[in-house]
Amino acid sequence: MSLADVTGRLSGRVAIVTGAGQTPGETVGNGKAIALLFARAGARVLCVDRDLGRAEATVADILAEGGSAKAFAADVCDPDDAAAIAAAAEEAFGPPDILINNVGIGDAGDGPPHKLTEEAFDRTLKINLKGAWLVSKAVLPGMRERRAGAIVNISSLASLAGGFQMAYEVSKAGMNRMTLSVATSGASRGVRCNAILPGLMDTPMAIRGIAKMRGVPEDELRKERAARVPMGFMGSGWDTAHAALFLASDEARFITGALLPVDGGGSARIG
Repeated sequence: MSLADVTGRLSGRVAIVTGAGQTPGETVGNGKAIALLFARAGARVLCVDRDLGRAEATVADILAEGGSAKAFAADVCDPDDAAAIAAAAEEAFGPPDILINNVGIGDAGDGPPHKLTEEAFDRTLKINLKGAWLVSKAVLPGMRERRAGAIVNISSLASLAGGFQMAYEVSKAGMNRMTLSVATSGASRGVRCNAILPGLMDTPMAIRGIAKMRGVPEDELRKERAARVPMGFMGSGWDTAHAALFLASDEARFITGALLPVDGGGSARIG
């Protein structure tokens, strides 16, 4: 799937991808896959990550393929950093046409309501929800003035179902509602906003983080998660990336306020 021909679908566009670095692991994460695919589609990509080295590694892979990208270090939940992201994109490539809000954590201390710690609740909502809002707020004035822009938020199936990671679930449910708010307020000004709800994915952050938290081998966790997906296998970062490419492209010009499950049927089973 990662080798599909996407040439020209984002030609001339400037895209910001937050969380574009790569958590160490055997597979590709959502942010890195999105940045790589967008560059293959012709976008100039600002790869944002709190860890500059990880952002630079993504950029190196893009440049090796002949694409155009630049790394930028920022903490999305810092208002000054969020504003700097928009400015850095414009300085490097021009006004941003696309924003992918991909930063997210499942923090230690999260859990069901009776076990969730106050620290984990505050930190998770600050990073997952407030961070996405701050970066959106930084790019929206320019998009509205130019009467063009596409924002794609990376939410989660956990926004619809769960019960064992309350902070994460609430942060992603909030992101869904934020998506609809941005879509409604931006529609008349040419700004679209949609969200992707990945289900059980084989990404380094999910597999490595959960395996470590639960103390189980990664291969065992993969089998367990795959068995819970109606289609019988987990998705990958490339599945998220291709959905993001569609929503960011002109092919989705009449789509805004959509919450798109990319979950192998998980949300259909939930009902």
